[in-house]
Amino acid sequence: MKITILCVGKIKEAYFRDAIAEYKKRLSAYCELIITEVADDADSDRALENEGRRILERLPEKAWVTALAIEGKKMDSPGLSDKLNELMISGHSHFVFIIGGSSGLSEEVLKKADYKLSFSDMTFPHQLMRVILLEQIYRAFKIMKHEPYHK
Repeated sequence: MKITILCVGKIKEAYFRDAIAEYKKRLSAYCELIITEVADDADSDRALENEGRRILERLPEKAWVTALAIEGKKMDSPGLSDKLNELMISGHSHFVFIIGGSSGLSEEVLKKADYKLSFSDMTFPHQLMRVILLEQIYRAFKIMKHEPYHK
C-alpha cells in the first residue's frame, strides 16, 4: 500500500516539519508514504494554472486521486477509514491526496481527481492541512485495524 501526498509549497516552520515527521513514522507501520512537493507560484497572476501543471506532471499513473477541496464531500474519520478500506478491497493500492497552495487547485487538477474531499467549509493554511491530513490517514488506519487511538 502506497500513499502519496502531492502538495504545493514547502514546509517552512520546524513545528510543522516535526509533526509531519511524527506521522510519517507512525504511518510506516501501515503504508509507504511519499510526500511530493511542487513549487508554489503565489506571486503570479497564473498561479493556479502553473501549480496545476506542476501537479499534473507529478501525478502517478494508476493511482486513486483525491483532491482536497472545499466543495468536496465531507465525512467523519470512520467514513474516511471506510472509504479507504473499500477502495483497497476493490483493488486500489496507491492513493494520492492533493493539497493545493494558497490559491487552491486548478480546474484541470479537480477534473483529474477521482474524488474530492473537504475537511471543512473553512480554509486552512496548506502547511497545517498537510499535518491534519496525515493525522486523519493515520487515524483511518487505526480505525480500520480496530486498534486503539491514543489521544
